[in-house]
Amino acid sequence: MSFFRRPDYESDTTQFIKQLKAQKPELDAQQQAGRALLWDKQVDHEAWQQYNAARVPQQPYVYQTRG
Repeated sequence: MSFFRRPDYESDTTQFIKQLKAQKPELDAQQQAGRALLWDKQVDHEAWQQYNAARVPQQPYVYQTRG
């Protein structure tokens, strides 16, 4: 161990999160369930390819009409 080694530092935020997880061990499972509800979706790759194939390229200047 080095003579100049400083004690390990933990921010207030890190200490709060550790304390919260110690008080509520079910918190991780709730977070994962919430993520699965909103973000973890099955992607239909065929529909995505059709969507990309059907896109119309945008004009360089959007507000100018073709005339």
